[in-house]
Amino acid sequence: MITYRATLDVPAHTLRTVTRWITERRRRDIRPWQRTATARTQALLALRWFKDATRMPLLARDAKISTATAYRYLHEAIDVIAAHAPDLHHVLATARQEDWPFVCLDGTLVPTMQLHGPKNPSGAESWYSGKHHRHGGNVQVLCDPTGYPV
Repeated sequence: MITYRATLDVPAHTLRTVTRWITERRRRDIRPWQRTATARTQALLALRWFKDATRMPLLARDAKISTATAYRYLHEAIDVIAAHAPDLHHVLATARQEDWPFVCLDGTLVPTMQLHGPKNPSGAESWYSGKHHRHGGNVQVLCDPTGYPV
């Protein structure tokens, strides 16, 4: 097997911040001695998944944890990151207070496998994007005038 180093195109302070958030959450953990990976490893796992869409078996192997644990750690990290995201009212109040000339709403389609569930009122599949001609969920981001997601 060949080993190699890789770089992740994410600022180091982002990794430190997410690691700190996860560490704060872990302090309230019921059984902290059962954790198989560090908070930094968990944060890195989530950032690699977000940035490079790295497959879960690879993330689990690199973190030296099982795939099931990797999925659990990923969902915990997503919950922690989402808890620190400001809500729409806060962002718009900040924009008004700082006198931004505009905000930009942007989004992307996160690809998914075809889901068989209830159809929307028009009869179309709820998770199908006609624009992209594939299944997926739409994730929206609000950005400041410089293009930085807020």
